[in-house]
Amino acid sequence: MGASGTLAADVLVDMIMPFGQFLIGTLVLVTLVVSTRKLLERGPSRMGGAMLLSGGAVIGLALVGYLVQLL
Repeated sequence: MGASGTLAADVLVDMIMPFGQFLIGTLVLVTLVVSTRKLLERGPSRMGGAMLLSGGAVIGLALVGYLVQLL
């Protein structure tokens, strides 16, 4: 009975995982769009800081996505 319970849990995780990857991809895309919009609104005088902010946001989300996949 223990083996079938483990198999059922693995099947459930396999069914949920594509949704998790889709969610992570969507969040990265939204962050990229928002960061780019803010970058364009600020103009060239604040371009360096905005690039660091948007790059940090994308890298942070990618790191969170990687850590979630490890679980």
